Amino acid sequence: MIKLSLILGLLLAWTPLVNADDVSGAPAAVASSAAPAPTAPFMLAADKLSAGDTAWMLASTALVLMMCVPGLALFYGGMVRKKNVLATLMQSFACTCVVTILWWVIGYSWAFTPGNGFLGGASRALFDGVRYVHGDNANSLSVSHLAPTIPEAVYAMFQMTFAIITPALIAGAFADRMKFSAMLLFLAAWSLLVYAPIAHMVWEPTGWLNAAGVLDYAGGTVVHINAGVAGLASCLVLGKRLGYGREAMPPHNLTYTLIGASLLWVGWFGFNAGSAVAADGRAGMAMLATQMATGAAALGWMFTEWVAKGKPSVLGIASGAVAGLVAITPASGFVGPSSAVVIGAAAGVVCYFAATSLKHAFGYDDSLDAFGVHGIGGILGALLTGVFFSKELSGVDATVGKQVLTQLKGVVTTVVYGFAVSYAILVVIDKTLGLRVTEEQEREGLDISLHGESIE
Repeated sequence: MIKLSLILGLLLAWTPLVNADDVSGAPAAVASSAAPAPTAPFMLAADKLSAGDTAWMLASTALVLMMCVPGLALFYGGMVRKKNVLATLMQSFACTCVVTILWWVIGYSWAFTPGNGFLGGASRALFDGVRYVHGDNANSLSVSHLAPTIPEAVYAMFQMTFAIITPALIAGAFADRMKFSAMLLFLAAWSLLVYAPIAHMVWEPTGWLNAAGVLDYAGGTVVHINAGVAGLASCLVLGKRLGYGREAMPPHNLTYTLIGASLLWVGWFGFNAGSAVAADGRAGMAMLATQMATGAAALGWMFTEWVAKGKPSVLGIASGAVAGLVAITPASGFVGPSSAVVIGAAAGVVCYFAATSLKHAFGYDDSLDAFGVHGIGGILGALLTGVFFSKELSGVDATVGKQVLTQLKGVVTTVVYGFAVSYAILVVIDKTLGLRVTEEQEREGLDISLHGESIE
C-alpha cells in the first residue's frame, strides 16, 4: 500500500497554483491577513515571526495530541468490554506512533505543499526543508505558506496531531474484532491514501475543494466525515461482533469514558481555536463557539435520551458533548456563539438518533458509534456551516443557498472518496493478511489473545 501511494504521488502532474486567499480550514490566519498570502513554503528571518502566535500554537499542538492519548484512548477504552480494554488503549497509542513516522516520510508533504487539485508535492518528504537555519543566515527558518507567523516545524507538528487522531477515531467502529497487525496496516495505508489527499483538497490553496470555496475551519470533512465513513466501511467488511444483538455488551468502565470525554473537550480548544494559526480574535471566537456548541449538544442528547428512555445516562451526556465538538469543528471560526448553540443542539439530537437507531435499522455493528457520531455529526456540521457562516468572520461573500451547495460538494466528495478507498484497502487486507481475529480469540478477548496481557 505504501509503495502504491508513493508511486501515485510521483505520477501526479503538478498544476499551476490557484487562489491562495480562499478561506477554508487551517489557512484561516493567512486568509484574514491584509497582505497577499505566499503560495509556497519560504524562509523568513526569525525576528519577523510572532512570539505570541508561536506560543499559542505550541500549546494548541500539545492540546490536540492530548485528545488522542490519553483522551480518545480512555473514551473508547471505557466503552468496550473488560477483556478488550488494553487492546483498545493500544490501538490509539500505536496509531499515534505509526502516523508520526508516516507524516515525516511523506504525509505532511502530500497534504500541505502546493501540487495539483488532489495531492501535494514531495518537497517536504522526510521533512526536508523544515529547518531552522538556511545558508549563512543563522537567524532564518522555514515557514509554511499556510502559517506565515510561526516556524514551519511548529505548523508541521500541529497538523501531525490532526493526522494522528483522525485514523484513531476509526477504531471505534471495529472495536473488539480486528487483528492488531491488520489494524496497523489499514491505518497506515489510510493515512496516506485517504487522509493526506482529503486534507490537501480542502485545506491547501491548490486543492480542488479549497478552490471551490468549501468551508472547513478545523476538520469537519477532513477529520470527522472522513473517519466516520471509513468506520462504516470497516463495519461492513468485518461484520458484526460475536453475539451482537443477542448478548449484553455494556461498557466496562464509564469513569474512563467520562474522563476521556473531558480530555477531548479541553483538547478540542487546541483543535478548533488552534486552527486560527494565530493568537487573535478569530481564535477567541472559535474557542467560544466550541464551548457553546458542546454544552448545547450535551444537553440536547441528555434531554432527548431522558424523554426516550426515562433516565439521562453518563454515556449519553459524554457522547452528546463529543457530538457537539464534532459538529462545530467545521464552523467554529466562521460563526458566532448563538449560531454555535443551534448547531450544537441539533447535533445532540440528531446524533442521538443516529447512534441509537440508525445502525439497528440498517443492521451494521458500529461498536462505539464512530459513524453515528463522527460521520453524521460531521455531515450535519459541514452543511450547517453553509447555513450559519458569518460573512465578516469567514470573509466569504456568498448567499446561504450557494454556500450550502458548496458545502454539499465537499461532503459528497469526502463521503464517496473516503468510503470507496477505505473499503478497497480493507478488502485487499482481508484477502491477503486477513482482517478479523478468530472466533476463539474474540471470545477470549483481544487483551489476552493479541497482547498476552490483562487488567487483572
